[in-house]
Amino acid sequence: MKSLLTRMILLTVAAVLITVAAVALGGGVPAAVHYIGHDKVTTVMSKGGPIVNDPGLIVLAQRREAGLVEYHDHTNHVFIMVDGEATLVVGGTMVDPKRTGPNQMRAPSVNGGTTYHVSKGDVITIPAKTPHWFKEVPSKTIAYYAVNIESK
Repeated sequence: MKSLLTRMILLTVAAVLITVAAVALGGGVPAAVHYIGHDKVTTVMSKGGPIVNDPGLIVLAQRREAGLVEYHDHTNHVFIMVDGEATLVVGGTMVDPKRTGPNQMRAPSVNGGTTYHVSKGDVITIPAKTPHWFKEVPSKTIAYYAVNIESK
């Protein structure tokens, strides 16, 4: 059963990458063919980190707790939830935002926005310039793939 779930997750990630490639024809995203076997994907997911790191495209395996509000000037996300559950707030106005790096900000909370209960099997897209916040994680951690596509 676990092997079937892993294959389903890999097929979902592959479908997202193919879609990204189709949309980005001529844009160079992805810049190369990448095959990442399930053993490496499982290992990376256990601690979190990059699976693909291409110019304009990054695929991360994330394992996280509740945290700060995030905002990215140029990063568009596709989150594919694989384990756990969380309250994710998308949009709204960041409270006391701080620039924490080039093209990104963090804040302790957000006013307004749309609240989603995300769990295993869900997919959500978040455009650049949109605050997003894993406000609550009752399962203590949430595991997901983040397909990050850079825009100008």
